[in-house]
Amino acid sequence: MAVSVEQKTHGSRYGIGQRRSEAIVKAICYFFLILGGITMVVPFIWMIATSFKPASEIYMGNFFPKAASLDNYREVILKTLFPRWYLNSFICATLSTLSVVFFDSLVGYTLAKYDFPGKNVIFVLILGTLMVPTEMLVIPWYIMSVDLHWADTYWGIIFPGVITGGGIFLMRQFMSGVPNDLIDAARIDGVSEFGLYWRVALPLVKPALAALAIFNFLGNWNAYIWPLIVSSAREMLTLPVGLAYFSGEASTDWHLIMTANTLSVVPLLAVFVIFQRQIIEGIALTGLKG
Repeated sequence: MAVSVEQKTHGSRYGIGQRRSEAIVKAICYFFLILGGITMVVPFIWMIATSFKPASEIYMGNFFPKAASLDNYREVILKTLFPRWYLNSFICATLSTLSVVFFDSLVGYTLAKYDFPGKNVIFVLILGTLMVPTEMLVIPWYIMSVDLHWADTYWGIIFPGVITGGGIFLMRQFMSGVPNDLIDAARIDGVSEFGLYWRVALPLVKPALAALAIFNFLGNWNAYIWPLIVSSAREMLTLPVGLAYFSGEASTDWHLIMTANTLSVVPLLAVFVIFQRQIIEGIALTGLKG
């Protein structure tokens, strides 16, 4: 059937109008994305710029320092316990992450691939822990820490996060996707039960493991409430708690706070730059996995 010239013209105009509307919508989206990006980045740049300012320039209103200086960094690193707090946070975040990755994946594999009495009940109880606010657990944790002499120790800071309900749920969902035929074939070949988990199942869920490790490390690096409660000795403070000590009763050393905060975000930026692809994949996978 022949198409009239009028119909072709109408279709062409409709196509041009639709493309123009899409371009306008895209331009509006880019505008708000750029505006949001600027809103997020400017305070970060101001923090870094302030870390190079002397105390006398903090309230002068200039965005960038008139004469950049490393005196703030020398004072923070050499005259405070900042390096010790930095080390404490790194040790606690690293050990907690290793523990969570191992135990959460192991429990998730067990719940996904083995049948035993009470399995569903155990899984429901684990999910139930996700509904309990952390604030309700602080008092039992603290009593346990005092009774067992765990206060002011690395273990006292770490033990609440040795294994997590959310991580178990995530790993159980991904482990369920590992083919049972593959595990049965490896079992027939003589692979041990732990070897089935370590050598067969674990390599197939690397994206989920990477997401779990990254988010757990970031969460422990920024943890504040529990380390503040369980640690009283200044040498055992973690970085977020230690940064609060830069605020005095009469004045606040903003130049030191900004310097310490600038140093504290270095590991987080390193994690993001190195594992950027895994972070994006982890967000996508955790959102799509049912």
